[in-house]
Amino acid sequence: MTRDPLPQSTPDRGLALIGYRGTGKSTVGRILSDRLSRPFLDADLEIEARAGRSIRAIFADWGEPVFRDWEERTLAELTEMFPDAIVATGGGAVLREANRRRIREFGHVAWLTADPSELARRLESDRRDLGERPALTAAGTIAEIAQVLAVRRPLYQGLADTVIETGDKSPDEVATAILGCWMRRP
Repeated sequence: MTRDPLPQSTPDRGLALIGYRGTGKSTVGRILSDRLSRPFLDADLEIEARAGRSIRAIFADWGEPVFRDWEERTLAELTEMFPDAIVATGGGAVLREANRRRIREFGHVAWLTADPSELARRLESDRRDLGERPALTAAGTIAEIAQVLAVRRPLYQGLADTVIETGDKSPDEVATAILGCWMRRP
């Protein structure tokens, strides 16, 4: 694999990856972290570590509002403690205004997208993800994705400095596209 040379300097602020689950935020975040020698933080993994249980268990045992409280506290702490990090947010982090404000202030925001059928294919091929993540509606996978995206799309769009369609790109190509957009910004 060949990589494009990195720009001579990188922005001082952090990079937040937003988007629906299955768009590649964690995978791409790790690649960007390696390329830039910056910390990578996955907000969902941090929540699970702090809560001592899976996201599915948090939803089942305590409900979505408690999960969203954990998410808000965790995102606030991560962005404050690691201002130059690459942060993969949970797909629903954008639902709270406090999170949107924090993400916006943190730095560059890259929204990773994919067609709902591609997201369903990815989620269904990764049984681990389907088993560990709670269903967000009573609909099937594709219908759920469409319903949830209808609510979240304007929120993602309102935050995004960069929008990258991931359906036809490898994770390395997505990382390269993000870097190209991020480095061009003033």
